[in-house]
Amino acid sequence: MKKSVMMRAAGIAALGILCSAAVALAQPGSGGPRPTTVPIDGGASLLLASGVALSLKKLRDRKKLRDSRPR
Repeated sequence: MKKSVMMRAAGIAALGILCSAAVALAQPGSGGPRPTTVPIDGGASLLLASGVALSLKKLRDRKKLRDSRPR
């Protein structure tokens, strides 16, 4: 698979996630006597940051492998 196609697909997926995050609310009024909300705090941001870090590491490792091959 070409690099440009993969980057375009990743960009479209990231854009879709960012756009849907603005619409998705954590249980906006459950209809019960007391409104129920779910706190989304540091856990989600830590998970996102670790995913970004892992992706960057894999990209760097791939570049090192490609650069170390004999030509």
